[in-house]
Amino acid sequence: MITSYQTAFLDYLEKQFLEEKPASLYDPMRYILQLGGKRIRPVLALIAADAVGNDFKKALPVALAVEVFHNFSLIHDDIMDEAPLRRGQATVHEKWDANTGILSGDAMLVKAYQCLDAYPAELFKALTQLFSKTAQEVCEGQQYDMDFPLQDSVSQAEYLHMIEYKTAVLLGCSLQMGAMVGGLSRLESQPFYDFGIQLGLAFQLQDDYLDAFGDPLTFGKQVGGDIIENKKTLLYLLALEKADEAQQRQLKEFFQTQPADPTEKIATVKALFKVTKADLAIQDLMAQYTEKALLEVEKFAVNEDKKTLFKQFAKALMERKL
Repeated sequence: MITSYQTAFLDYLEKQFLEEKPASLYDPMRYILQLGGKRIRPVLALIAADAVGNDFKKALPVALAVEVFHNFSLIHDDIMDEAPLRRGQATVHEKWDANTGILSGDAMLVKAYQCLDAYPAELFKALTQLFSKTAQEVCEGQQYDMDFPLQDSVSQAEYLHMIEYKTAVLLGCSLQMGAMVGGLSRLESQPFYDFGIQLGLAFQLQDDYLDAFGDPLTFGKQVGGDIIENKKTLLYLLALEKADEAQQRQLKEFFQTQPADPTEKIATVKALFKVTKADLAIQDLMAQYTEKALLEVEKFAVNEDKKTLFKQFAKALMERKL
């Protein structure tokens, strides 16, 4: 069933932005939207709408809105991070240039809001309020992510707050907007949002883990990128907490450098993550947040078959089978 939602969304996506010009503005938009990816956010919107109202097609415009917004944020994030790869392919600013990426990203943000024009006034207002709140939080999360490497210290609570805003809120928003299109009020659909938050936290912690220990062929991004950029991820913070004095000093020294060849830095930091058992600790936290997400599903006002689908989705997502 998850595959059927993905197929329906991709069919809908293919009909968008076909003839729009100038090509120099819209080609980068089409490029990043066609790079693939799991389509997690739009699929969650469709599943939620179907679970509540038995008609996922009504949620196709909100599914498109969250996917376009997500990819807008990726274009700009990649520019800020100077990332060479996205989903295993050249990032937009690498394929074109930074100015093109900025402007095409801006246009995608506008397009995301235009998708919500498909809904009647009262629902449009409720959806836009939730979407705007989420968009602002995503920007705040990105700013925290940019600030942290420049700070002397970052607490685990601060880091979790950052990834909640940067990643989890958009999953929550996708689910809640789908449930609202399905017929629930914003208050009634709150458990869908809460499920997305917990699942998003688990997913982002897994992403942090895979950044260090993932397979570059399947991960789709540069392995060790967070280490190169001195990002104080939870993996780093857990290692710092569990390290002895010498290991702490070594970690801090490495995260104050950016060598031309980062090979040794990446290898040494990964070894420290393992010897301090930070790699095991973050996997335990991933499991805890996944369990919290599954508990939220029990609050959904839908039948048991529909609840099972959400649980299957969460399991497949965390096993990277989506």
